[in-house]
Amino acid sequence: MIPRLTLNDATTIPQLGYGLFRVDPDQAERRVAEALEIGYRHIDTAHIYGNEEAVGRAIASSGVSRDELYVTTKLWNDRHEDADNALKESLEKLALDRVDLYLIHWPRPGLNKYVQAWESLIELRAQGLTTSIGVSNFQLPHLAKLESETDVTPAVNQVELHPLFQRWKELDAMRVHGSLIEGWAPLGGGFYKLQDYPEITDAAENHGVTPAQVVLRWHIQNNIIVFPKTNSPERMRENFDIFNFELSDEEMTRIISLDEEEFGRQGPHPDEFEKV
Repeated sequence: MIPRLTLNDATTIPQLGYGLFRVDPDQAERRVAEALEIGYRHIDTAHIYGNEEAVGRAIASSGVSRDELYVTTKLWNDRHEDADNALKESLEKLALDRVDLYLIHWPRPGLNKYVQAWESLIELRAQGLTTSIGVSNFQLPHLAKLESETDVTPAVNQVELHPLFQRWKELDAMRVHGSLIEGWAPLGGGFYKLQDYPEITDAAENHGVTPAQVVLRWHIQNNIIVFPKTNSPERMRENFDIFNFELSDEEMTRIISLDEEEFGRQGPHPDEFEKV
């Protein structure tokens, strides 16, 4: 059974899910259907992914009770001043009356409207259109500004996180703020090969699992929420099958030693990403 973590609003979230980043809209319905059949119940999509409608169709035809599902979507960078309508559009595409979690996708500090967007998310939560609210790719100063101006702490912060980019000081500070951490690109986003690191492959051999399973298990044991993306049903099953073994303290420490800090970042820096 997938563990659930408790958010700062007293709701819970499945710690493992299926991510839709870069899943083609033409394939997304089938992929989500396969994920739900395997046993996934946490689906992470976003407006900018272009596959919300496909996710909605898969959910509608799955036969899985809405109460069993956890659906996340995100506010894109050109809608910080229009979050109300943006979420309603996403709900229409998803064919849902609410999502479980709505995130501001990027802070866009150059625009400096993320506090306004956050105030809108607070209201959308009050209206029942989303159960929980959070952010994605926010740096500590962005989180501090949200808290100081609204007194509402994001339930989660979704950030790039993988063995070469572990950002422990930031994560500890975010947790002090009361936000749980979701890791995107948990397997490195294809930027490097896990099998090149004996710290990972030795653990895989010890437990009779794959390097990817080791890394996902490492996230789980660090209380990180993860939703690896794949187009392969076999890989979906593999990613799901990580709860029948446990990494030792030594194995966990060896993977921690891979951290390259800021040099390990593979994606854009949130202070610079202004794409619309």
